[in-house]
Amino acid sequence: MTGPATDTADVIIIGTGVIGTATSFELAKQGYKTVCVDRNSQIGHGSTAGSCAIIRMHYSTRDGTAFAFEGYHYWRDWADYLGLSSDHALARFVECGCLVMKTEANGYLEKHIGHSQALSIPIEDWDTDHIQARLPIYNLASYAPARPRDDDAFGQPNGTRLKGGIFWPKAGYVTDPALSAQNLAAAAARHGARYRLRAEVIEILQKSGSVNGVRLADGAEIHAPIVINIAGPGSAHINRLAGVTDDMTIETRPLRQEVVHLPSPAGFDFEANGMIISDSDIALYCRPEHGNHILIGSEDPPCDDHRWVDSDTDYDDNFSDQWTTQALRYAQRVPELGITSQLRGVVDLYDASTDWIPIYDKSALDGFYMACGTSGNQYKNAPIAGKLMAALVTYCENGTDHDTTPMTFTLPYTGLKIDAGFYSRKRPVNKDSSFSVLG
Repeated sequence: MTGPATDTADVIIIGTGVIGTATSFELAKQGYKTVCVDRNSQIGHGSTAGSCAIIRMHYSTRDGTAFAFEGYHYWRDWADYLGLSSDHALARFVECGCLVMKTEANGYLEKHIGHSQALSIPIEDWDTDHIQARLPIYNLASYAPARPRDDDAFGQPNGTRLKGGIFWPKAGYVTDPALSAQNLAAAAARHGARYRLRAEVIEILQKSGSVNGVRLADGAEIHAPIVINIAGPGSAHINRLAGVTDDMTIETRPLRQEVVHLPSPAGFDFEANGMIISDSDIALYCRPEHGNHILIGSEDPPCDDHRWVDSDTDYDDNFSDQWTTQALRYAQRVPELGITSQLRGVVDLYDASTDWIPIYDKSALDGFYMACGTSGNQYKNAPIAGKLMAALVTYCENGTDHDTTPMTFTLPYTGLKIDAGFYSRKRPVNKDSSFSVLG
């Protein structure tokens, strides 16, 4: 009897989420024979499917801001970027804009304003009257700091008011994040990319000090001189399988998250007239959701329990008291909010790094690369992250040591140059980070 068949490729990508499929697309366009493997039964049905799919460009660091602004252009021009035939159903980008409240916690956005002005990113300074006119359902009293529900001061204003906000008009969201990954996979397949689903990686194969492929749970092997770990919340496990964690100063861990879906108050169409809102005063963000609902997520304040999990496959995916806490905190801002008894939303995992900035890098094992630690803030960057990873593979495989001579990467749309060493696995913890999902 013969055993499981052995497959070969130029590049194996572990993960078929939005960053994995974007990387496959970019490499396939360059002529690499890529195969993506994923233990899920459908492309894009890991953490990508649970993503809030927010496309924004306000980040704590200049490099992060430039990267995100670059990423926006691909979502804006999605059909042109993919090059698929007109009969393909495409994910839709809704350019609703993003309002960020000015608070003491974010330094009244002085740093973010500086980054946007330096990079020619459009912004608008909104006073409280303008916010109130656009969002008549909003109460602009200040409640900071965010508190747990059992705090006696929960829900009590602190006697001050918000000082306005900054609006980024180019921001928005993607209506179907899983479909966006499927779009990328279809575009990559036009250039020869292949996909193997229900395929769990149990071993990273090595030969003579270099990566040599993967072994799957069914015993099959795929041999390739390049393997890229883009396994989302499973990335830490894959790195351990490869034995590449010893020289990493930045680690990644899966973090459990809950997102709330609630109907907009009567008389206000949040789906049509709302926007993405980041509000560190109540430590929540929100965006419009289908059916005139509001999607509400936590900005990870100290009062919210950080539920790190050991396994990305064995964790509690039921709603907890956090759902109610987030709903009630948002009701501070929207007093007429109707909080339903039916818990609706998403329970999923982030792939969070030590400083909440991703790792886009090579590793100590020749031929093994990683795009991980993407937390809840890198969906928007998937297209440009794919381009960066493809460029990094070529850079390193041509013999340059990225650790000692970091690659300079030119962002195609904007022409800005970034030091790809910013995303190194060996970097010091970035003190400019927000150390939250905000990046």
